[in-house]
Amino acid sequence: MTSPSPIPVKSPDAPSSPEPAISPVLAEVVRSGFVEGRHRGSLVVLAADGGVEWSLGDITAPVFPRSANKPMQAAAVLRAGLELSGERLALAAASHSGEPFHLDLVRTMLTEHDLSADQLQTPPDLPLDPEETERYLASGLVRDRLAMNCSGKHTAMLAACAVNGWPLDSYLDEDHPLQQLVLDGVRTASGEDVAHIGTDGCGAPLMSLSLTGLARAFRHFVLAAPGTPERRVADAMRAHPEYVAGTRRPDTWLMRALPGTLSKMGAEAVQALALPDGRALAFKIDDGAIRTLGPVLARVLRQMGVDDPVLARIENVPLLGGGERVGEIRASF
Repeated sequence: MTSPSPIPVKSPDAPSSPEPAISPVLAEVVRSGFVEGRHRGSLVVLAADGGVEWSLGDITAPVFPRSANKPMQAAAVLRAGLELSGERLALAAASHSGEPFHLDLVRTMLTEHDLSADQLQTPPDLPLDPEETERYLASGLVRDRLAMNCSGKHTAMLAACAVNGWPLDSYLDEDHPLQQLVLDGVRTASGEDVAHIGTDGCGAPLMSLSLTGLARAFRHFVLAAPGTPERRVADAMRAHPEYVAGTRRPDTWLMRALPGTLSKMGAEAVQALALPDGRALAFKIDDGAIRTLGPVLARVLRQMGVDDPVLARIENVPLLGGGERVGEIRASF
C-alpha cells in the first residue's frame, strides 16, 4: 500500500495568482424600502461601428454564454447542409418554454428527419416555463427529453448529422464534425479564440467567450449578408420569437416590440442583444440570478436611447410579502 502524496505547499516567495477584481453592482433587491441584496456583474455596449462604447466590470475575461451561444450553434447546422427555415430554424436556436406548440414542432421535426425522441441526448426535464410545468404535471406527464428547453437545438443537430452520414450517437462529442463546425462559427462570429470548452446543461459542448466577443457575435449575425447562415438564423429568430423563447418570455417581447432586434438569454444570468443598426450589448450577473436580467437589460437599453413600453414590461420584477408587492429588483447603474 502506497502512502498518499503530500499536498504541495507553495513557497512564500512564489508569486500568487492575482485576486479577481470585484465586479460592480448591477442590480439591487429592494424590500419595503430596504436594500436587502445586491447582484454584481459586468456588461459591455458596442457602438454601431463595433467599438466598445461603454462598459462596467471585466469585459475581456472568458465566460460561458450558455444558451446565448445558440444562434451560433444553429448557424452550424445550416453550414452542415441541413435545410431549415422559419419556425423550425428559430426552434433550432431556442431555449423554448415547453409550450404545446414548441413540443409539437419538435415532434414534427423528428418525424421529418426519420428520427425519434429516444435519440435525443437532452436530459429528461420539465418545461422551462413555470405555468407550463404546472399544466404538464397536472396532465400526468413526467420529465422527458423532449420537454427539455434545448430539444429543438438537439433535434436540428441530429438532423444535420443524418444529412451528412455522421455518427448520431456521438453528436455531442467535442471532436464530432458538427461540433467542430460550431467551434469555427463561434470563433468567426466573435472575432476571438475560445479559451475554454465545457459541457452545457443540455450536454452539448459549451464554448467560452468574453462579453465583448459575445456582443460582437450578435452584431455579426444582425449585420450578416442576406442568405448567409448567420443572417438566416437572425431572420428566423426575429420573425418567430415565440419559438426562440415562449409567449411569456422577455426575449420574445423584445424581438416583437423592437423590429430587427436579436435577443437571447442564457442560464446563469447571461444576456446578449443586437439592434438592427449594429449596436450590441452583453452582460453576465456573477451569481447567476436570472431575475436580474429584465431590470438590467431595460436600463442598458434606455441608456442606449431605446424608448419603448416593452422596457417597463421586462423590468417589472416585483418582490412579494404576504402575497402583496412590497419591493422590486432594480438596476443600480
